[in-house]
Amino acid sequence: MESTKADEIAYALEEAIVSGEIEPGSILRQESLSERYDVSRTPIREALRRLAALGLVQFVPNRGVRVRTLSRAELREAFLVRAELESLATALAVPRFDAEGLAELEAAEQRFAELTAELRRIARERGRTQTGIVGDWVHANHAFHDVIYARANAPYVVRLAKSARRTFFGQTMWAVGEELDELYVKNQREHTAIRAAIAAGSVDGARAAARDHVLHSGQLLEVILDQVERAPRPTAA
Repeated sequence: MESTKADEIAYALEEAIVSGEIEPGSILRQESLSERYDVSRTPIREALRRLAALGLVQFVPNRGVRVRTLSRAELREAFLVRAELESLATALAVPRFDAEGLAELEAAEQRFAELTAELRRIARERGRTQTGIVGDWVHANHAFHDVIYARANAPYVVRLAKSARRTFFGQTMWAVGEELDELYVKNQREHTAIRAAIAAGSVDGARAAARDHVLHSGQLLEVILDQVERAPRPTAA
């Protein structure tokens, strides 16, 4: 029972970290998490160990557990690795797609497009985005790629690819600007290009589109981080 609870807590915390709800550098304290999830500290400790194994958190003596802040070099390397893994998983998935799978992929693409439009609208109107929409956008992005992963039938490759993509922490809530807006549009259109290549049965085309997409996603994150570093966060009214 506690092992199952630890799985649930680890998944919930992972989602919160990846979406940006829990920011890089945050301290996670066992006593607070125990109260939050209404469990003893045993499943909390196990959940945190699992997150540490994934590279999302690190244990800090006398402080608790800190959500990792990755260096630029680590992020670039993670995107390079993910680009190769993503292209491989996509190539393996192409011949396994049927009409049902393509319909599922198109629905995931459409959902991501809708959230991209909403993210851009909020950023233009308010000068910044919000944690909630960012989290939904990240999850929709993952959902698109997860449709492909499910068809790849390559558990080891998929596990490594998902591990690499966890480096994308939700810092977009503090980033706005024309350059970033254009990159969001480009990111969305690349999903369309990947789906089109898969629908055409082009292994090479899908592989190349997936690889370029991940590398461009890395460039998007670089622009976001540049803006985060340059501009102070807005204060509450």
